[in-house]
Amino acid sequence: MSGARDAHGAVNTVWKLESARIIAGLTRMVRDVGLAEELAQDALVAALEQWPEQGVPDNPGAWLMTTAKRRAIDHIRRQERMGRKHEEIARTLERQDLELDDDVLRLMFISCHPVLPPEERVALTLRLLGGLGALEIARAFLVPEQTVSQRIAKAKRTLTKEQVPFELPPGPELADRLTSVLDVIYLIFNEGYSATSGDDLMRPSLALEALRLGRLLAELAPREAEVHGLVALMEIQASRAAARTGPSGEPIQLHEQDRGLWDQLLIAGGFAAMLRAREAGGPLGPYVLQAAIAVSHAQARTADDTNWAQIATLYEALVRLTPSPVIQLNRAIALGMAHGPQAGLDLVETVTADPALKDYHLLSVVRGELLARLGRHDEAGKDFERAAALTGNAAERAFLLKRAATGAAQAHSTQAGITLGEAAEGFLARGDLNAETIRSYGQTLRRLRLDLGPGTPLADVTAGKVARVFAVVWGTAAPKTWNRHRAAVRSFSSWAAIEDLSAELDRKPESRERRPAVYGPDLEALWRHPSLRERTLWRLLHESGASAKAALSLNIEDLDLTAGRGRVTTRTGQVWISWGYGTAALLSELVAGRTRGPLFLADRRPAPARRPKPADLCPDTGRGRLSYERAEYLFKKAAGHTLHQLSSVRRQISRVTCPVSRE
Repeated sequence: MSGARDAHGAVNTVWKLESARIIAGLTRMVRDVGLAEELAQDALVAALEQWPEQGVPDNPGAWLMTTAKRRAIDHIRRQERMGRKHEEIARTLERQDLELDDDVLRLMFISCHPVLPPEERVALTLRLLGGLGALEIARAFLVPEQTVSQRIAKAKRTLTKEQVPFELPPGPELADRLTSVLDVIYLIFNEGYSATSGDDLMRPSLALEALRLGRLLAELAPREAEVHGLVALMEIQASRAAARTGPSGEPIQLHEQDRGLWDQLLIAGGFAAMLRAREAGGPLGPYVLQAAIAVSHAQARTADDTNWAQIATLYEALVRLTPSPVIQLNRAIALGMAHGPQAGLDLVETVTADPALKDYHLLSVVRGELLARLGRHDEAGKDFERAAALTGNAAERAFLLKRAATGAAQAHSTQAGITLGEAAEGFLARGDLNAETIRSYGQTLRRLRLDLGPGTPLADVTAGKVARVFAVVWGTAAPKTWNRHRAAVRSFSSWAAIEDLSAELDRKPESRERRPAVYGPDLEALWRHPSLRERTLWRLLHESGASAKAALSLNIEDLDLTAGRGRVTTRTGQVWISWGYGTAALLSELVAGRTRGPLFLADRRPAPARRPKPADLCPDTGRGRLSYERAEYLFKKAAGHTLHQLSSVRRQISRVTCPVSRE
């Protein structure tokens, strides 16, 4: 049973990595992308049938390619295309994989052909080059699976009907066709980076897939500056992912982001891609210019250090190259930061009548931001309300509605005296606070500024308003967390010499009693969580009764998958953690060919300045060990409980079935 699971896991992994090359090679043979995918799927089915019994071959990618080519030859023979066609096949097989990279590039140009509408290009690209199924694509774009299947099928029919050749475009057409490929990749990235609909602000899987496709294209077309420009743009934008949302998923604007959370490894990759774009030479294209803007943001140590004048100049060049009301809108932001909000608002007013922006919610967002900076809060609130009505993303809508409410409150205030934001900055700038205290107090005050508005006069902030924020944000938090934020408010009130803003916040008793374990429907919901890593960790804790810190310290080389246990070293000696069938079924897939390093890995590679200890770094992937703090946050977000509550289930039920024993 375990061998079959291992074989199926190997098939899935190889298909993800090699499907584009296999389909591309077959398309060169049969000249029909739809037929090529069917033949590749036949080879996949053969692998699923044979590998569990015969074992995974030494070179599984080559096995799939050879099997698929044999099916292509059988098909051609059945079609009675003999003679010259067989000679061509023989030459193809003799060349083996020498043209595979060119084939993948040709496949990119076909799947992104201008004859297809944008939504079909995206679906076909993710299918052929990303190896994603219709269901995966449908989940990513929040559309029915049938819709995606229809788009893919229609795209294949169109390519066949139009007899689109499997070849690289001739010289004069290459630039235009390359732009279509780049636009599709960036469209996929943008949907992952700023989701147009759904509950979450981002869909990281789509952004990562677009980044993979961009890097692949850069390898296939190394002399195209625009390709490297797009990769640089995506690398730097992706580096901000961890800083773009708060604890509740609310958006955090660029100038308010904690730049310490930006992924320095991705930024370095973006800088390197930008250098390659410059080395490629040629006139500056739109993606190179956009990448230059991203580089300018990434080079600023703080938001105040941003060279807005330079960014405004780059946007001006971009507008001349690619006239677009959306680019003008971005230029207005830069002008507003470089030369004052009125300069930006004047430019915004020139594009408000453009029909292309009639339902573009970011037009109202930009206008609202500039109006708020000018002190015209009533008008700004109305723009934020309009933007909230136009966006399809729930997280963004909630954020904009709060901005609208803040604008309305500020419009009716006296606007006199120091603001909440100014007071908070002064409080955190004190010289008698250590870094840990500043971080803790900063969390509390950032939330108050977000919910009450940084521009709200401090005199208008009352204990009642603060209590309402606490009830919404920390009402279900642990007593210790509630009391920590309450203490921060009391300290702030004392420093600012105002009424005690914590007056309506009672201190909660910090009981040492164990919270109830997770049971029933809550558990079943956890086992359906989409993340394999989280699902495996939670299952392991539930079945073993081990502590979360012990489970997170597991290394792959210390696992005994046959016996269903793993060894960890603690202060008191070595401990064996044993698990049940549910965990065993997930572990082989989680390990996925890795032979050493931490079992549970972080989401991405660590920045050079934050490199973990060698024992906490996976030598195969370069990623570090998943931290307890991150694991606890993810579990609270998914279940509203603590990891201790999950592991205590087994302790309460039985210590015999899945014991934690000492060697």
